[in-house]
Amino acid sequence: MDYQLLHIVALLTVIAFGGDIWRTTKACSSDDLEGLMGFKNGIQMDTSGRLAKWVGKSCCEWEGIVCENATTRVTQIHLPGFIDKDLFQTQMMGQLSPSITLLTSLEILDLGGLVGLTGTIPQTIGLQLPKLQKLYLYGNNLAGPVPESIGELPNLQELALHENRISGSIPSSLGSLKNLKRLLLYSNQISGTIPLSLGNLTNLVELDVHDNALTGHVPNSIGQIQALEKLDLSSNLLSGNIPSSLTNLTAISVLYMDTNYLEGTIPFPSRYGEMPSLGFLRLHDNHLNGNIPENLGYLVSLQRVSLSSNKLEGALPSSLGNLLSLTELYLSGNFFSGQIPKSIGQLSQLILLNISINLIEGPLPQEMSSLQNLQTVDLSFNPLNLSTIPEWLTNMSSLSRIYFAGCGIQGKIPDFLQTTHSPIQELDLSVNLFSGSIPLWIGSLSKLYLLNLSRNSLDSYIPASVTNLHDLGVLDLHSNKLTGSIAGVFHIEQGTFGGSLTYIDLSENNFTSGVEEIGIGGQFNIQFLNLSHNFLKGTLPSSLGTLSSIQSLDLSFNELASDLPEELAKLNLLERLKLQNNHFSGNIPNGFLKLINLKELNLSNNELEGEIPEGKPLIDFPASSYSGNKDLCGKPLSPCKL
Repeated sequence: MDYQLLHIVALLTVIAFGGDIWRTTKACSSDDLEGLMGFKNGIQMDTSGRLAKWVGKSCCEWEGIVCENATTRVTQIHLPGFIDKDLFQTQMMGQLSPSITLLTSLEILDLGGLVGLTGTIPQTIGLQLPKLQKLYLYGNNLAGPVPESIGELPNLQELALHENRISGSIPSSLGSLKNLKRLLLYSNQISGTIPLSLGNLTNLVELDVHDNALTGHVPNSIGQIQALEKLDLSSNLLSGNIPSSLTNLTAISVLYMDTNYLEGTIPFPSRYGEMPSLGFLRLHDNHLNGNIPENLGYLVSLQRVSLSSNKLEGALPSSLGNLLSLTELYLSGNFFSGQIPKSIGQLSQLILLNISINLIEGPLPQEMSSLQNLQTVDLSFNPLNLSTIPEWLTNMSSLSRIYFAGCGIQGKIPDFLQTTHSPIQELDLSVNLFSGSIPLWIGSLSKLYLLNLSRNSLDSYIPASVTNLHDLGVLDLHSNKLTGSIAGVFHIEQGTFGGSLTYIDLSENNFTSGVEEIGIGGQFNIQFLNLSHNFLKGTLPSSLGTLSSIQSLDLSFNELASDLPEELAKLNLLERLKLQNNHFSGNIPNGFLKLINLKELNLSNNELEGEIPEGKPLIDFPASSYSGNKDLCGKPLSPCKL
């Protein structure tokens, strides 16, 4: 809400320095009085109390009103939803009255941020307010179209209609607003195409229409707006190619066109010096194809680049090394091939590098070790086929998030990972060919939040040292050959703010014991717990009831044998409960009727008996949720025999 802050500063300036100059005790013109009282009468509630003070005929003395001293004509209305130095939020409930157009000398109309203001923008606003320079109707609840008549406002400099329920199309008449500097229509329900006439707005600095339902192509005429600094067309339904004319926008610093249906190649500058100010380039989630041209290196001011989730291919250009200001580079979800260019080591300001889900091959260039500011590297799901993780990673002084999932890495988890310069916070080595044991030193990674070693061939116990990982939030070891007890996981020391662990997946291993320790040792914030497809024996402990945050619990396909503990009924956030293919016996507790958020239940293939408690949510599940329990009866199974 940069504009809200701008308007607040302007309003406070008027109040502090200009208010008394333009105050007069003379009566306002009859048209201005009628227009203001019509607006007031359309408002049923004003939590700020400003309109209650609008009495008498000297409207130039009213709060929020500014007049031209000589004529006593109203020139400004300032009634934003944020007022006072404390940014107090106010509301006006009611409709925007068309009588506002009677104030024919109006230059500024600011009703921004009044979330309860409904109705439509008066269709004749452009015909009756010829002096209007700034129109702020953002953050309201206005519906209907943008009036064609707005194109008749020759002095209009700023048009802010964002964050409403405005529908219809963008009027082509807006292309006549030669003095317009900012056009903000984002977060509405506007459809249709972007008018070619917008290319006539030669003084436009900012054009933001993101989060609408615009269709069609991006018009070439946009490239004629030489003053344009920010262009945001993201989150629409635009299609076709990105016009090459955009390279003519020499002043542009922000270009957002992500989440559309754009296709074709990327029209980067054909020569050095075009788009020299571009700092943010966001083109992800489109259908762009072809290569990244070497000309990318001409955009020397780039700081953030996102080309993820397109159909780009070919080798990464060595010109990437020219982007010395680059801090974030997102290239995931494409078809890039070849090796990472050595020039990547020149990006001394780089903080995040994500080239995951591509066709990049190894080896990795040792020049990457020069990236001393790099905090996150994600090369997951590329056919790197490395014999091991490069040891030079340990020399990168800022690296704390390492993602090498699905890279075909073999051998054992290397010991040098315990000696990285920066404490590892996130480590994902899943879907590789690692074998051997989980190293004992894993417990020395005191800042570790995420550990994912799933889908490998690890065959050891869980080392006792994991109890030292008091900041651990995500632990995923599923689909290995791990054995022994799971008890240590439930004795991890608590972090500063209580239990950090929220996600545990130990499924599809060979664990045999430790179930009795679930929930013992402290207050956990576990939301997801999957222990399925193991060989776990024993009984479910009553301490399960302490997992008050849990939403998904899967203990299926084990050898658990006990009654279902009544304490499970305390898990009122539970949405998914899977206990099938065990040896549970006894009745289903009546307390299960308290599990009102349960969306998936499977108790099949156990030794349960008696009548299924009648009521929601239990009667809503299919018979398959209870099948394979020969002594179980009641809805949705067959009625119980008397």
